[in-house]
Amino acid sequence: MSHLTDQHGHSTYLIELSNVNKTYNGSTDQVALSDITLKIPAGQFTAIMGASGSGKSTLLNLIAGLDRPTKGEVWVDGIRVNALGEAALARYRRKRLGFVFQFFNLLNQLSVLDNILLPAQLAGLQSKVAHQRARQLLDQLGITDKARVYPGQLSGGQRQRVAIARALINQPSVLLADEPTGALDSRSGDAVMELLAQINEKGQTIVLVTHDARLAAAYATRIISLRDGRIVDDSILQAPQHQAPSDLLHLHSEEAV
Repeated sequence: MSHLTDQHGHSTYLIELSNVNKTYNGSTDQVALSDITLKIPAGQFTAIMGASGSGKSTLLNLIAGLDRPTKGEVWVDGIRVNALGEAALARYRRKRLGFVFQFFNLLNQLSVLDNILLPAQLAGLQSKVAHQRARQLLDQLGITDKARVYPGQLSGGQRQRVAIARALINQPSVLLADEPTGALDSRSGDAVMELLAQINEKGQTIVLVTHDARLAAAYATRIISLRDGRIVDDSILQAPQHQAPSDLLHLHSEEAV
């Protein structure tokens, strides 16, 4: 793969997929992704949409290094992810990625603060620095008063805020969010998306998988639509964030890759 680089030799894109295919071998080959070429610059809030089985979760898993392409290359922050061994993949995920899941994946036996601190401890971050970052995130996400309580005592929206704080504590290059509003009511879901948009405004790159077109149109800056493992639309939203879909000023649909 030939990277587009700037004058200093650095890639101009944070995430690059080149001619990626993913096939699962069973009784018959199942094509999950076909000829995916995709470039995402730093700071973009990208929503990946599609029906069940369209390949959107597979695409997220390839970026996360949780799966490997059958063909093609996956680059994130200058790292060829699909060429890494298991130990290097673990380091890559700890230091460069943050994860937000549909069902939170919090450890119920740990307090809110300890859940947030866990990735920093696994990454070997100095305790003083980790605690400082955790306190800042608790404050930014409006859950300072929940630091010593346990996940079972929180609402769904509060638990997702904890999950977002946990995902951000190692200051990842990319925040990956897999249906983060799927287990929430609409009001809590809107609040979580508003938080993600605010985080993105500060420069955080976000890749979101969602089936909710309303939320994607209101908060993302780019929407990529998948069908049967192929990109069928790639749209840049030329409007201020946090607008209702009916208020979007212009939706420019680029030529599908």
